[in-house]
Amino acid sequence: MKILITGAGGRIGQLLRADLAEHDLRLLARSPIEDAAEEVVIGDVSDLEAIRPAFVGVESVIHLAAASEVGSDWRPVLSANIEGARNVLEAARLEGVPQLIYASTTHTVAGHERAAAPQVYELEQQQTFGIDIEPRPDSLYGASKVFGEALGRWYSDAHGLRVICLRIGYVSGRPDSDFESPYEGEEELDPGELKMRKRMRAIWLSRRDCARLFRAALASDARWAVVYATSDNPRQIWDLEPARRLIGFEPLDSAPR
Repeated sequence: MKILITGAGGRIGQLLRADLAEHDLRLLARSPIEDAAEEVVIGDVSDLEAIRPAFVGVESVIHLAAASEVGSDWRPVLSANIEGARNVLEAARLEGVPQLIYASTTHTVAGHERAAAPQVYELEQQQTFGIDIEPRPDSLYGASKVFGEALGRWYSDAHGLRVICLRIGYVSGRPDSDFESPYEGEEELDPGELKMRKRMRAIWLSRRDCARLFRAALASDARWAVVYATSDNPRQIWDLEPARRLIGFEPLDSAPR
């Protein structure tokens, strides 16, 4: 398959470049990627004409490029996440790309999580958030991803583009085996650190499951889908059933108790 990956130099982009190496990969980046054996097209997603050549002959786009820090200011969010999302979808439409996989985030609805914290992270809790809850972003970043999902829906309805939005949890840059238990060294943790570890346990997506997630999306013929994307963790606050049902994603890993 001919696959275009935007934002290929980031954490998930590097992971997918290695995992999808059997495919014909093309990378879209704002600057050269020194170690890239793949074809690289240089362009900023805020410039439609600069990025359009990267979409020629592509069968699927994995759109990762974004201002992805939760605390990102308005200008980079506007450029990368608002204008960029529109330009990537428009370039896909203009060049007849049949499928686009959009890296969204649980930050689109994390306001619900925050309202229920910290109790929602405890193992004995049963509350799970379904995919049909209203958007409740926790930041400009989260709000921009709500926009990207909505725009993807319109492109799917109006132009027939198959769009799959993956509301990704937490993917670490370290090996999966390094993921820490919330209680490891608990006596030395302050309450804020302990809360954060419990939260990570609930939203963790292992690197192996992340690769499986994108492979499932690539293989899916879904016309439109929005799904949560985490591993099968012992405290699961995001409902994984739509990901199983709509795109066939079955996680193998689970965060430690």
